[in-house]
Amino acid sequence: MNTAHPPLVLASTSPFRKELLQRLGLPFETAAPDTDETSRPDETPEALVLRLAEMKARAVGANHNGLIIGSDQVASTGANILGKPGSHEKAAAQLAFLSGKRVSFYTGLCLLNSASGSMQLDMVPFHVQFRTLTDEQINRYLHAEQPYNCAGSFKSEGLGITLFERMEGDDPTALIGLPLIRLTSMLAASGIALP
Repeated sequence: MNTAHPPLVLASTSPFRKELLQRLGLPFETAAPDTDETSRPDETPEALVLRLAEMKARAVGANHNGLIIGSDQVASTGANILGKPGSHEKAAAQLAFLSGKRVSFYTGLCLLNSASGSMQLDMVPFHVQFRTLTDEQINRYLHAEQPYNCAGSFKSEGLGITLFERMEGDDPTALIGLPLIRLTSMLAASGIALP
């Protein structure tokens, strides 16, 4: 494996993104980006995640040397952007709303070389069709997994998979928040060959 590359820095404190990046077997550090994640008026989910992924990478790149990985994700049904519920009640309402619906997840990905200023930026979509869920199923799931800090109120890498009828997309890791297939291509373009 090529180890002569700039340090990798994940511009995130998300344990899910950290766990995903560890799959690539490359050493990296994490840093919290200090960014305002508020969406702008009339900003599409796609534009929002691209802007935030770049902002996170640039915020961390201002204080770290290396290849900075910024990522952001939103879930939406049509014009409705779904946030992190934060509580059992809000998660139950969110899952009841999603019952039987197709939900789109948009993950923005930025790889910034803080030394040269060169940047690669992309957005990876992923779609999930929810089963029709009863209140009992929703509450059993929420008590079992407590996904209150997850957009859409579920963890697809855990029991959340039981809520789905179908998944559609090119990269299942995009659903968790860090599209490794696209990131591998970006890293290769920056001189880091995997495997």
